[in-house]
Amino acid sequence: MRRFVHVRLLLMIFILIIDIYLYFVLRFLTQNYSSRIRITIFSVHWLVSIATIISLFTLGGLEARPRNYVLTFVVGILIAKLLTVAVLLLDETRRGIFWTIKRIVPEKTAAQISSGENIPRSSFLVWLGMIFGAGFLGVFVYGLSNKYNYRIRKVKINAPNLPNAFKGLKIVQLSDIHSGSFTNKAAVAKGVEMVLSEKPDLILFTGDLVNDRAIEMENYTDLFSKLKAPLGVYSSLGNHDYGDYYDWKTPEAKTQNLEDLKELQANMGWKLLMNEHVIFERAGEKIALIGIENWGAKGHFPKYGKLDIAYAGTENIPFKILMSHDPSHWDAQVKPEYPDIDLALAGHTHGMQFGVELPHFKWSPIQYIYKQWAGLYREGNQYLYVNRGYGFLGYPGRVGILPEITVIELG
Repeated sequence: MRRFVHVRLLLMIFILIIDIYLYFVLRFLTQNYSSRIRITIFSVHWLVSIATIISLFTLGGLEARPRNYVLTFVVGILIAKLLTVAVLLLDETRRGIFWTIKRIVPEKTAAQISSGENIPRSSFLVWLGMIFGAGFLGVFVYGLSNKYNYRIRKVKINAPNLPNAFKGLKIVQLSDIHSGSFTNKAAVAKGVEMVLSEKPDLILFTGDLVNDRAIEMENYTDLFSKLKAPLGVYSSLGNHDYGDYYDWKTPEAKTQNLEDLKELQANMGWKLLMNEHVIFERAGEKIALIGIENWGAKGHFPKYGKLDIAYAGTENIPFKILMSHDPSHWDAQVKPEYPDIDLALAGHTHGMQFGVELPHFKWSPIQYIYKQWAGLYREGNQYLYVNRGYGFLGYPGRVGILPEITVIELG
């Protein structure tokens, strides 16, 4: 706990340094304004600064939902200021170069470079920095309106090992519901109706049903229990489903939470696959669905998944689908050790809920951490699809990377 206090103190000092610097920039920009306007601008500047610092020290005592919004305020303001400062540093560099030249070249030459002892700021770069920062903040706020803006993404996968009896099979994949973040049940219900309107043969959920606790689903079980499909609804666990990020009073309480989450899914009519598989049969032909617990190759993410146990018994099944929450599992274990797993389904990244997606261009900061972070990937005859997430976590919004309902047709 003391370590987090120290981190917050350092962050507070960092924010104050930035705000003092920006105060002098604002003085430059407003030098020709009236006293009343300048006082108003400076007052708003310091009020936002103080509110940001106070917010840092209230985060720990807040529940998940208000914490998300307070954290969004802090992060949004801080990133906007950092973008502004990044551009302003270009101007500081320019001023530094001229200042240096004035002292190392002959006086007449220096005079031609700049008349006067002080190197003036560039109004263009200062305004550009302010526009960058304000623009980001505007986009960040706009993203709050996109958190329930569900998008159906249709994907067709032509798999050579797929038995003829299963060609045309329609699968809906959902991932990362994070029910603890929801605040609008009617909006969530519209997403469920969108799933049902696709009339899928099979519905697969690839983990992170909650943020931390099973009780987060209490108000939403009636909605998600409506999800039905001829071949059933199957699910797997994500890293958040274990309650690893919550301060439980006892180890027994944490264990009970996971048991409650399992029971909750069973009551909704979902079949949770815990390192196990199920085999579907049509006209004498078979495919296998394998579901494992969370297995992450990055950082501190746990490796609860036991693919060897779940895989056993599917060796002779010609087509296999794997549900594994974390896409880093594909490169780390699935491809090198299980080349006959035809299709892996994952989520986890959310596409960082921030990025750009154009017809021939896709970018998000998350791509510098995860090689496979959104959409369809293929190597040889093996496919991986990474769902962008149905819900949201932390930042209660989405910019560019919208919440997703994936419709996969096998052919």
